[in-house]
Amino acid sequence: MKVPAIRFKGFSDEWEGSELGGLIEITSASRVHKNEWTESGVPFFRSSDVVANYKGLVNEKAFISYELYKELSDKSGCVKKNDLLVTGGGSIGIPYLIKTNEPLYFKDADLLWLKNGDKLNGYFLYTFFSTLSFRRYVNSITHIGTISHYTVIQAKSTPIDIPDKDEQDEIGEFLLNLDKLISLQQAKVNKLTNLKKAMLEKMFPKQGADVPEIRFKGFVGAWRVNSLGDICDDTFGGGTPKTSQESYWDGDTPWIQSSDLIEGELTNVTPKKYVTQAGIKGSATKLIPNNSIAIVTRVGIGKLALMPFAYTTSQDFLSLSGLKIDKRFAVYAIWKKIQEDLHIVQGTSIKGITKEEALTKVINVPTEFDEQNKIGDYFQNLDKIITLHQTELEKLSHLKKACLEKMFV
Repeated sequence: MKVPAIRFKGFSDEWEGSELGGLIEITSASRVHKNEWTESGVPFFRSSDVVANYKGLVNEKAFISYELYKELSDKSGCVKKNDLLVTGGGSIGIPYLIKTNEPLYFKDADLLWLKNGDKLNGYFLYTFFSTLSFRRYVNSITHIGTISHYTVIQAKSTPIDIPDKDEQDEIGEFLLNLDKLISLQQAKVNKLTNLKKAMLEKMFPKQGADVPEIRFKGFVGAWRVNSLGDICDDTFGGGTPKTSQESYWDGDTPWIQSSDLIEGELTNVTPKKYVTQAGIKGSATKLIPNNSIAIVTRVGIGKLALMPFAYTTSQDFLSLSGLKIDKRFAVYAIWKKIQEDLHIVQGTSIKGITKEEALTKVINVPTEFDEQNKIGDYFQNLDKIITLHQTELEKLSHLKKACLEKMFV
């Protein structure tokens, strides 16, 4: 029987197999040329707008005049509440649910128009385009070596299993509420991330200044300038023990590589590989003391982390050990400096930075250790809060994925 693994109470009938084209009319729009776009008027959607909306992002909007909209809609009809627009090129099969009857037009070929109206529950149909069964269909019609397209004909032939309207409504309402929770959680993460970005700008001196815009009460005076070489007692490079030498691996000492570090996460590294003492002795890798800062200098420039445990690294790292300033302040100050340097040369391919280049980079440092400590503590606590909200967001996203697998045939 065609039934999902999980259902709401009271439903037991088999789902009906069909093709989308047999349930709703699927078409596209009349042609609109780019020179007919305007700066205001009726919103004009392109595939990039749909993809951005699906990802929770905002795209630069386009419009057409009300006069052109009326002329075109008189020919092809008006988009209505519970209709869907679905991307037909690029990232194919991405849906956008029309939520009101407000005027809206869209680009032909780029987007397919599913004239759903009240035929199927709008959110049930919208969510169908994220299911494994739909993605399998998309993969089956995508040809290797050619540009991917999802055409009107292919959309009409898309297989879909549907329950009766009452069950669609239950599923649609549940998934709508789940998506609202995900959106709220994403908004919290975005808000905290933006706060962190703003405070990094205000709690560290701007270029050419020697005091920050915002500082903790009781601290005055200019910050000093230190090179990275000035703030540590020792530095370490790294290396890779021979992978063919079994006695070098699966030991007790963490060995990190660039892929173990996550961009922007400065105090959270989970090693995937471990080496033995023989591996350390038989290669260029070094045992680095805990509370050192591992900086990626080759593949993955811009990533770094404060390491709370003793570790070894690949040759892609420079580690600063024996820090003379607060370790948490140091990792945020260095990260901010490297991000600024990368921004200056944005668009340029940077293959790596040398040890000498890294150690001559300069950061501003408060003269009082207590101020360093408070700043480091502030950003570490902020990152912990961000991580907690990101974890909750991931849980909700995993729940949605499980629901899509279990609540649809």
